[in-house]
Amino acid sequence: MNGTTSTAFAQQIDAYLAHWRALGRGYRQEQWLLQKVLRELPALGYDDLSAASFARWFDGRKHCHPNSRRSWARLIRHFCVFRRRSDPSCFVPGPELICRGQPYVTPVIVDDRCVARMLDAADALEPSPKSPLRPATMRLAVVLLYTTGLRLGELRRLELRDIEDDGTALRVRESKFHRTRVLPLSASVAAELRAYVQRRSDAGFDNRPTTPLLCVRVRRRGRTGAYSMSGLQQGLKVLLRGATVAAGKPRPPRNHDLRHSYALQVLARGYRQGADVQAQLPKLAMYMGHVSIQSTAYYLRWTDEIASLASQRFERHFGTAIGGQP
Repeated sequence: MNGTTSTAFAQQIDAYLAHWRALGRGYRQEQWLLQKVLRELPALGYDDLSAASFARWFDGRKHCHPNSRRSWARLIRHFCVFRRRSDPSCFVPGPELICRGQPYVTPVIVDDRCVARMLDAADALEPSPKSPLRPATMRLAVVLLYTTGLRLGELRRLELRDIEDDGTALRVRESKFHRTRVLPLSASVAAELRAYVQRRSDAGFDNRPTTPLLCVRVRRRGRTGAYSMSGLQQGLKVLLRGATVAAGKPRPPRNHDLRHSYALQVLARGYRQGADVQAQLPKLAMYMGHVSIQSTAYYLRWTDEIASLASQRFERHFGTAIGGQP
């Protein structure tokens, strides 16, 4: 192995990230992936990307979902194409090395009754020395995910300064596509948020504006820290399964299924209120942090409830014409 080559590889990663970030991209996932490759190649006996090293590294991910492997291969290919601009001899994975995409998993939609059971399960959780507010934290996580459609990463990155207008709105800063948005909250959700902030303060957590909203105690000097992504994911998974949300379903719901459920409940509410559902889609897209309604449409599944509500509306408007009644 050549340490000079490894250093050059790291410098090329830095140059790649700097180039795209100068154009306004975040490239957090790209940074995570490329640094992971940089760390793992030496254990495989390589210090740079080549046809052999890429094949060995990629074969070690056969246990991962095909869509994840496809995404990683495409990101690495994009990086290698960038390298080739300054080094025409560098390796670039061919399109044939990128595995075929698979259909996305059909979401399991949760309803109000399922969420109520999740909240009961959250209240019954045991606190721990590191997470003395664990029951309240997981309860608020469920409430916010189900009523605002937040992405899990957005929820984890919320800070105290993001609570606006006495808890009636949340500011989501620099999220996907570098979009910042303000989410108005219902009265009941605002009450849950204010109650959690008060409990957080009473427990002695740091109240500076830039500290995480969902917090844990870090061992070093009892400092306030943020929940890890894996800790938040596992905590929600326990609630989803423990609340028997998956009863009668082909598989347990994923955490992201709460975002799907939010989009569908907004659509169903529009039908019940007699609103112009099509005209509401740009507003829903903005609230969910999408660039366009095409991204939002991915979350709008044809369920039995939506089919029934749409059929009832159609019957109210055209039932007499089709039935031949005056």
